[in-house]
Amino acid sequence: MTEALIRKKAGMASVKDMPVLQDGPPPGGFAPVRFARRIPTKGPSAMAIFLAALGAFSWGMYQVGKGNKIRRALKEEKYAARRAILPMLQAEEDERFVKEWKKYLEEEAKIMKDVPGWKVGENVYHSGRWMPPATGELRPDVW
Repeated sequence: MTEALIRKKAGMASVKDMPVLQDGPPPGGFAPVRFARRIPTKGPSAMAIFLAALGAFSWGMYQVGKGNKIRRALKEEKYAARRAILPMLQAEEDERFVKEWKKYLEEEAKIMKDVPGWKVGENVYHSGRWMPPATGELRPDVW
């Protein structure tokens, strides 16, 4: 389309002769612009979320406490069983130790038979206290 048809003025000589055509608002104006935040009120409230989280935490801590009680009872049962069989285990260990000690004394007597004044089984430290060997195993064949 030509300018003459748009402006409805034929034969203009200059741009300055053109009438001013300016955009404006539509009749009745523009619709209002929505610029405020409008957060929907869907979903649970903050108090409901807080109470639900508190309830979940409380239930979890209750479960932890229950588990601790069960674990404590199982631990006590295990320790009671150990305390019950301890005398028998100690008696077995004492019996094993006496056998090993006799073997040790026999080996010592055989090795030290040519040493004058040697007393088999006598403590060389003279502390007045009897102490079992620290290794827990008497093996003269390894020495």
